[in-house]
This record gives sequence, C-alpha cells and structure tokens, in this order.
Amino acid sequence: MPNARHTTDNGESAQVSEGASPSGKVQSLERAITLLRATADSAPDGDTATNLAARCELNRATAWRLLSTMERFGLVERSPVTNRYTVGFEVARMASVAGYDGLIRRAHGTLRRISEQTGETADLAVVQQLGLTYVDEVTPPVVLSAKWLGRQVPLHATSTGKALLAWLPEEEGDALLGEALEAYTDTTITDRRRLRAELDRTRERGYSVCVGEMERSLYGVSAPVLGSRGRPFAVVSIWGPHDRVPESRFETLGPLARAAAEEIARATETL
Repeated sequence: MPNARHTTDNGESAQVSEGASPSGKVQSLERAITLLRATADSAPDGDTATNLAARCELNRATAWRLLSTMERFGLVERSPVTNRYTVGFEVARMASVAGYDGLIRRAHGTLRRISEQTGETADLAVVQQLGLTYVDEVTPPVVLSAKWLGRQVPLHATSTGKALLAWLPEEEGDALLGEALEAYTDTTITDRRRLRAELDRTRERGYSVCVGEMERSLYGVSAPVLGSRGRPFAVVSIWGPHDRVPESRFETLGPLARAAAEEIARATETL
C-alpha cells in the first residue's frame, strides 16, 4: 500500500506510513503496547507467545515478531527454559525515570473527594520492587497529621502493606517480608500464621485494616488498586488518630477505600 498524506492541525501536510490510520494511530505500535501490558499482567511467572497472542486477540506470528522486537530492545525477556516472556529491565529503567506523575494526576481528585467525605487523611502508595512508597496525600485542612509522602513502611504492620500482601502470591509476599516480622507496637502481628489468616480475611472483605500496628495512635483502612490480571500496582488508604478512626468506623471506611481504588484503576487503564 503506498504512503498517504494527511493534513495536521496546523495545516501542514504530513506523510502517513503503512500501518497508520489517518487519525495518526499506528496499528503495529498499538499491538506491541497491548502485548507489553499483557506480559506485565502475567507476572511473576510470565507467559508464552501463544497465550499472550490469544489474550490480545493477535495472530501468533504477529505476536511472535512483536515480542522478538521488544526482546531485542530489552522491553521483554524470554526464558530459554520455559519460553515464557516477562517484562524486561528496560521497562523498569524507564519507569524509574518517568516517575508517577500520570498516576498521581488521575488519582488526586479521588483522594481529595474521600478525604473531604470522611474528614480523614487519604493516601496513595505505589508498588515498587521491594515494597511500597507513598506518592500522594490529601489531608483535611483542620487536621494536623504526620506526612507520609516518600516514606516506605513495613508491610506487615500497616493496612497499606497488608493490602498489597493480600493480593500477591504467597511466596512473593513472603519474599518481600523477609525472615523476621518486627514488632512496632503491642498490636503488631509478628506470627506468620496469624498474618496469613489476616490476609485471607482482607481478601474476603476487599480491604485491609490497621489497629495501631506501626504507630500506636494511628488506625486506618486500605484497598489495592488492581491491574487487569488482578495484580496490585498501588494502594489507597484512609487513616487518622484512633479517637477519630476507631474500629467501629472500619465497616464504613473500608468500602469507601475499595470504591476509590476501583475508581483509580478505571482512570488509569490508559496509562
């Protein structure tokens, strides 16, 4: 098919290459992005080219060519033993440079609304290789509270961490926790069997809770922001001093956190 031409917004004539539509979309690039997302969603074990092609509704030969090209540039990696593809190091390198501006921009309005609705602090933490980091926070103007931005916290001692662990494969969560579970207060769960039971309850109700397990005076609830394969990539939290956020409020705040997480997940589908 010969190259076509179209007029850009500023009136200039531009060439449309083969595979591109007059709207400027490039079909092969869209297919590659879809494949890359499917590969990311197949973590941690990855998936074969055949399965990825079927999931993305692509011809197997097309999927294989795209995956081979992305492998050459480090965007995906293929195991020579299982032939399964996983996301490559180059994606992590680019993500570390890009930061989380897009996610924060789309989630901030939701955080502001639930903070106003509950009168408490609302936070967003993002999942990283070794745990979670808080990247956005909305605090009611009349409330004085600790700032969590940029902080990493122990996963077993916070509702944020437990929301992540509950939606990860057990062996992956255990690897993040390390060998010993440190006690920060008298309510910190340090027994792995008790923690596993708490994570099971968390999945059942759709949100996690914290009763002063890292700092004695702070109580809260959290819910995971899930990707298309049910894997968490961020966590929404609502928390405050225990006199304002007693356990009796958990049944109200928990569903609000869960609904906020679902809203953010929908808003970030195009990121």
